[in-house]
Amino acid sequence: MSGIGVRSRSERALGRGETKRALVWCGTELLTERGFQVTGIDEVLKRVGVPKGSFYHFFANKHEFGEAVIQNYVDYYARKMSRIFDDEATSPLSRLRAFVEDAKRGMLKYGFRRGCLIGNLGQELASLDDAFREQLEAVLLSWERRVEGCLEQAVEAGELAPGSDAGAISRFFWIGWEGAVLRAKLTRNAEPLDQFASMFFAMLSPAAPRVSRR
Repeated sequence: MSGIGVRSRSERALGRGETKRALVWCGTELLTERGFQVTGIDEVLKRVGVPKGSFYHFFANKHEFGEAVIQNYVDYYARKMSRIFDDEATSPLSRLRAFVEDAKRGMLKYGFRRGCLIGNLGQELASLDDAFREQLEAVLLSWERRVEGCLEQAVEAGELAPGSDAGAISRFFWIGWEGAVLRAKLTRNAEPLDQFASMFFAMLSPAAPRVSRR
């Protein structure tokens, strides 16, 4: 025997690279909505339309699949953040507000059934698997650094008071934002997101007024 498995019609139509991407994207959608433990491999395969052998051609087990899903979500979010936070046509705090509004629109689009994959899995898996916990913590730290950079620019632009601790503010933002996303998913409305955003931006120390010298 050659050892080359017979490929399904769906897999032949997609191609091997496309099949793997389809599996990972389907997993990303399901895990964001339902979580890791509840989502079964069979459901992913059924949605994509490929046999179980195709899954194990790409992934040794569900754990490895979960890692690929997390990385896919991270890559997707990195592109989103770059699009928003690299927009120099708007002020730094306007970019952060745009990020909040973009996330809210995303939750609204799916009827608040989907939240943040990283936050969801952090609650579900952090006490069960150190490898997942470390991967998820690294993601959150990278997001904190992204927002920290935006807040540092806000200080330089005079939107925040000189000496503002951009790192601490960024950590506070993500702690509160992840909680707001979870609450919005529970209540199925945007009120928690709006309430947190309103309080967060109101609490930021305004820049000291500049005194013009004559």
